[in-house]
Amino acid sequence: MNPSARHDAQPAAQTTDWQAVAEQIKTWGKALGFQDVGITDTELDSHEVRLLNWLEQGFHGEMGYMERHGTRRSRPQELIPGTIRIISARMDYWPSDATPVEALLEQPETACISRYALGRDYHKVLRRRLQRLADRITDSVGSFGYRAFVDSAPVLEKALAEKAGLGWIGKHSNLLNDKAGGWFFLGELYTDLPLPVDSPATNHCGSCRRCIDICPTDAIVAPYQVDARRCISYLTIELHGSIPEPLRPKIGNRIYGCDDCQAVCPWNKFANASAEPDFAPRHGLDAPDLVSLFRWDEATFQKRTEGSAIRRIGHLRWLRNIAVALGNAPTSGPILDALRSRLNHPSELVREHVNWALRQHADKAAGST
Repeated sequence: MNPSARHDAQPAAQTTDWQAVAEQIKTWGKALGFQDVGITDTELDSHEVRLLNWLEQGFHGEMGYMERHGTRRSRPQELIPGTIRIISARMDYWPSDATPVEALLEQPETACISRYALGRDYHKVLRRRLQRLADRITDSVGSFGYRAFVDSAPVLEKALAEKAGLGWIGKHSNLLNDKAGGWFFLGELYTDLPLPVDSPATNHCGSCRRCIDICPTDAIVAPYQVDARRCISYLTIELHGSIPEPLRPKIGNRIYGCDDCQAVCPWNKFANASAEPDFAPRHGLDAPDLVSLFRWDEATFQKRTEGSAIRRIGHLRWLRNIAVALGNAPTSGPILDALRSRLNHPSELVREHVNWALRQHADKAAGST
C-alpha cells in the first residue's frame, strides 16, 4: 500500500473473529451516515474484460486516464499492493426538496444541474466518513493497511459495489439498489484485512429499457454500454474543448451533468431522501436562471461554487455550457443581450459557443418569417 496514505500494520492476532469484525464495520458505517456497507475480494476479471473492450472502442473519449492506468483499475492489488479485501459503502444524496428534473427540463430558460452536484462536494464528505470508519477499525483490531477512495483514483467502484452486494450495475451503467434506487454515492476502503466477503447483488433490470430510450443523445449504445463521447455528463464536465455541434441542440438546458436516465428509472421510486445536511442544495443552484448564471464573472463563479463539485470545470467551461443552453432556449431580449455581452470574451472556446448560440436564434427568427 502507498506508504504516504496507509497505516502500516502489525499482523492481527490469529484469534481475531473476522466475521464479528465485519459485522461491526457495517454497524459503524451506518452510524457514520452510510446507508449500506459491503465487503468483497479483489477478483474483477469479467469487469476487466468489459473495461478493455470499452476502451478499445474509444468510448472513453478524452478521458485518457481511463487508459493510462492500465490494469491497476481492475486489479486492486496492483494499485495498492497488499490489498485483499475492499469495504464498499454507499450514501444517499437525493435532495427530495429540490425541483424535480422533469420540471426543470420543461423550463428552457432555467438551468438544469445534475442533482448530485447541488450540495457540498461528495468527495470530501465521503472521504472524511471513510477515514472515521478506518479509525474505528484501527481501534478494534489494531493498525492495519488501508487506503480510502472516493471517485479519485483508478478504481472500478461500481463493479466492487456490485460484488459487495450493494446493488447491480443497470443498463445505464449506474449502480441500482432494489430498496434505494440509484441516487447515491460510493466510496471504498482498500484493506489488507482477511474479512469474510458478501454475496454479489443480482440484476433486476429485466426487459426494461427506459434509460436507453430517454437518453437525449443516444449515448447508451447498448444495454450496459455507454459511449461517453455522446453522454451529456461527459460533454459538460469531462470534455475540455468544443462540444460537437450536432450534439448541442440535444443538451437542452442541462449545464452540468444529466440525470435523465436516473429520473426515468422505475427503481428510483424506492429512492430515499438524503439525511445528510451537506447534500442539501446550496448557493441557489437548484433552479437558477440561465441569464443570471451567464453573467457571473470568474470571481463570482469561484465564490458561488465554493465547496461544490461544479468548481472543477472552471469558469470557461461553465460559460461554454451555458452558452449552449442559451442557444437552445426560446429567443428573448435578455438572452440575446447576455450572449452578445460575451462576443468579445478572451477565450476562443467561449466565443465560438456564443456565436453558435446567436446563430441558433438568428435561424429561429428566419424560420418564423
